[in-house]
Amino acid sequence: MSIFNRLSDIINSNISSLLDKAENPEKMIRMVIQEMEETLVEVRSGTAKVIAEKKTLSRRAEQLTRQAQDWEGKAELALSKGRDDLAKAALLEKSNINSSVVITERDLAKLDETLDKLSTEIEQLQAKLNDARARQKTIVMRTTATESRLSVNRQLHSYSIDNAMSKFEYYEKKIDQMEGQMDSIHIEKRGLQSEFDELEKQESIDKELEALKNKLKNQ
Repeated sequence: MSIFNRLSDIINSNISSLLDKAENPEKMIRMVIQEMEETLVEVRSGTAKVIAEKKTLSRRAEQLTRQAQDWEGKAELALSKGRDDLAKAALLEKSNINSSVVITERDLAKLDETLDKLSTEIEQLQAKLNDARARQKTIVMRTTATESRLSVNRQLHSYSIDNAMSKFEYYEKKIDQMEGQMDSIHIEKRGLQSEFDELEKQESIDKELEALKNKLKNQ
């Protein structure tokens, strides 16, 4: 599926808008980068062809200029020999060649304009491509982080963890009950011991009271 139809579409594109509308931003950015890379290769290939054509035309212009100079030399030679007719014919050839030189130089000027535009477009396309690649890294990192969060979230709410937590709560309650029973037994033991201590105390007081009575009788 083509995202862009031409070079100008890429240069004038808003990558953020494309990603906002995409259901799968990661897939969309891969497609955008792929198309930009392919377009960049095509544009650079086209630029190379224009440069080659410019070199050919430059050589052609130089060749024509030399031919024009040669015909001018022939015209001078004809004049020196008193052959005005040959001199005129030589100058006519020179004029025709100069006309071709003018056309060739005009074509070279157009090629220079084309190369300037291509150079600017390549710079803009490369900038767009760099931006897209940077966004790709960010999107991949965000996607990975989000997937990790979702995985952790699923684990936190999974049945196994909920079941394990329920078992922990169950065992904690059982331990609380056991500790309560132990505390109850300890309290019962302390209560029984207190009763015996009280009996011994009463017995001691009774003995002391009996001894005090006997003392008073003997006085």
